[in-house]
Amino acid sequence: MLTLSGKNINLRPLEPEDLEFIYEIENNEDLWELSSTQTPYSRFLIKQYLDNAHRDIYEVKQLRLVIETKEEERLGLIDIFDFDPQHRRAAIGILIVEKENRGKGFGAEALKLLCDYSFERLKLHQLYANVAEENLKSQKLFRNMNFQQIGIKKDWNLVNGNYKNEILYQLINNVY
Repeated sequence: MLTLSGKNINLRPLEPEDLEFIYEIENNEDLWELSSTQTPYSRFLIKQYLDNAHRDIYEVKQLRLVIETKEEERLGLIDIFDFDPQHRRAAIGILIVEKENRGKGFGAEALKLLCDYSFERLKLHQLYANVAEENLKSQKLFRNMNFQQIGIKKDWNLVNGNYKNEILYQLINNVY
C-alpha cells in the first residue's frame, strides 16, 4: 500500500484491533457535532462495521482509513464518503483525535495522501469537504491543500439549540 504511505504517517484500512479506538471516537460526545451523530454506538455495532470494512469502495460508497505514525501509533481517521463514481466525486472527512497531535502536519500529510489516492487511483475529478464555520484550523488545512471555498450553508447544523453555518470546500483535479 505504498500509495498511502507518507514521510511521517501511513493510512491503513481498519482492522479488528481498531474496535476500541473506533468505539472511543464514535462515543465521544465532543466529536458528535463533526459527524452529525445523535446516539452512542455499541461495541457490537462497531464490530459489525469492522467486519464489513473490507468491502470495496465501489460497493459501499465509502472508505475509512486509520491515520497512524510510522511507529503504528493511531492518530485519527480519514474518510472518503458520498463516493459517486458516475460523476467522479467524493467527500472527505478527517479527524486527528488528540489535541496534542494537531497542528503537527499529520492532518496535512494524510489529506495529501488521500487526495493523491483519490485522483490517481480512483480517477476522481473532484473532492469536497464540509467544515464548521468556527473550525478555523480545518478551514486552514483545506485551504492550504488548494481546496476552494465555494459556499456557506447557512444555519446548516443544529447544535445544542443553536444553528451553525457550514462551509463547503471543493478541490477539482485539474487545480490540484
